[in-house]
Amino acid sequence: MTWAENMLWIVAPYVTLLIFVGGLIWRYRYDKFGWTTRSSQLYESPLLRVASPLFHYALLFVIVGHVAGLLIPMSWTDAVGVSNDTYHLNALIWGGLAGLATLVGLVLLIYRRRTNGPVFMATTVNDKTMYTVLAASIVAGVATTIAGFVPSEVSYRTTVAPWFRGALILQPDSMAMSQANVLYKVHTAIGMILVVLFPFSRLVHAFSAPLGYLFRPYIVYRSRVR
Repeated sequence: MTWAENMLWIVAPYVTLLIFVGGLIWRYRYDKFGWTTRSSQLYESPLLRVASPLFHYALLFVIVGHVAGLLIPMSWTDAVGVSNDTYHLNALIWGGLAGLATLVGLVLLIYRRRTNGPVFMATTVNDKTMYTVLAASIVAGVATTIAGFVPSEVSYRTTVAPWFRGALILQPDSMAMSQANVLYKVHTAIGMILVVLFPFSRLVHAFSAPLGYLFRPYIVYRSRVR
């Protein structure tokens, strides 16, 4: 394994995490009023009503799929009687659909931002950088999923997943990661870049999602008695 791979799969994850946490602290302390998506709904609403829910809900499924795929060891699924082939096929089908839906939603959002004058004028260099990296990550993920339909002796469950779980306990398995398909490596590297950008871009609004809205009591409207 090369020196560059050691740096990428052993050092880079912790540098990424340090910047992520430090960036969130900095953003919260010194840019509270900028902790927002800077909504452009005022400039254009019809397309946003379609593109935004499609992107966000599909992305939620993608994130859940990544967490499950990376954190659940093969031995656990074997123990409950789910073969690796069955698990892999379901992951490819549902993950592929979620990935494509996310990509379509993002394309619509970018199209809206590029073709609507006021929305485009409100787009910063930071936004353009974020959209570029986010699009690259999603495209790489979809390409990885499509490539996964080709039978191979090496899969993310024996390469990326062990490396990721090891990194969580400060024991990253760089040797396993070095054996991963180049698409997995590219997708993972772009993912780390996206995590670095997260605290400094509009993506930070994910930590301000109005989850309480889902559980709020109903608002009762009564007509005024004249």
